[in-house]
Amino acid sequence: MNKLLPLLLVLNLPGLNLAGQEPAKSKKDEPKDLVIRTRVNVVIAPTTVLTKDGGYVNGLEPRDFQLLDNGKPQDINEDVSFIPISLVVLVQSSAQTEKVLPSIQKMGAMLEGLVLGEQGEAAIVAFDHRIQKLTDFTNDGIKFRDGLGKLKPGSYTSRMTDAVIEAARMLKNRPANRRKVILLISETKDGGSEGRVRDALLDIQFGNIIVYPVNMSRWLNKLNVPAQAPRPSPVPVAARPLPAGMPQTPNSAMQMGYGGTFGSVLPAIQEIFTAAKAIFVDNPQEVYSKYSGGTEQNFTGLKGLEEAIVKIGEELHSQYLLSYNPNTATEGGWHTIQVVVKKPGLEVRTRRGYWAAAQPN
Repeated sequence: MNKLLPLLLVLNLPGLNLAGQEPAKSKKDEPKDLVIRTRVNVVIAPTTVLTKDGGYVNGLEPRDFQLLDNGKPQDINEDVSFIPISLVVLVQSSAQTEKVLPSIQKMGAMLEGLVLGEQGEAAIVAFDHRIQKLTDFTNDGIKFRDGLGKLKPGSYTSRMTDAVIEAARMLKNRPANRRKVILLISETKDGGSEGRVRDALLDIQFGNIIVYPVNMSRWLNKLNVPAQAPRPSPVPVAARPLPAGMPQTPNSAMQMGYGGTFGSVLPAIQEIFTAAKAIFVDNPQEVYSKYSGGTEQNFTGLKGLEEAIVKIGEELHSQYLLSYNPNTATEGGWHTIQVVVKKPGLEVRTRRGYWAAAQPN
């Protein structure tokens, strides 16, 4: 058995520019707002092999791959592509997702067949200001569908990061010989979490967990969210300015916009400005998928959600998890990972790399 080489893994995540770009090479440009350090014995590279027309390639063996870490060939220890899946389905169940939850509840049978398979197991967790376990790990399709049926819209809070931390804790207790996956169905924006993104990432990396976000449309959610009851205006009716000749009555004041008659339009207008600003802030979903080896999907309706689940299921059951003990442990900084298939005409998708501190010889 190969001696395991300890590796000090440092994930240095930028507060900006998390859209899968290569990290900066100069010290001046290196982000310093988030550093995670944890000892690991092995690096895992989730790898998907595709034909030129986008079809998945199955049945490859470890000898069919060449894996390079910082340009140096590595010995692939094992291919764990076909082990059973332990899945936590995280669903945002806050008030703004009320119109979306019925579509998610219809996904029970599809998730069973496409994602879990015959030997898989899944748990369902809903989150708003609470983290609620609706169903513990089960392979029983009836229990799984019943758990989805319990999804109910709650408060206007969305503790995404806290929910991811809880899901990672649940998966940590599953047998080590299972593939561990989080299916995160939510908006991209966190709201109200006590935990930090780096805490969630630490748990994800240490647990060898892959995160697949399925993004709800924040814009559509804002349009569909029920309007909250307006607060009474502190300005008396007689003191509100109105056009000349209009009587000072409560109805005329409300028609002019005093008291909240715009309903759900104001949240939508607010979301326009939030979306513009969000270009320059963190997207936790993107961070979780990029640094765990998963991919993001988007949907706006039932058909879009079905297509997203199909894509994730196909990728999970066609993916190779290549693990290795790096022989580059003495090299600090950013380690690039490159996977090559020793067959012509195929495309490979894998994680871009990882940050590591140099180890002594």
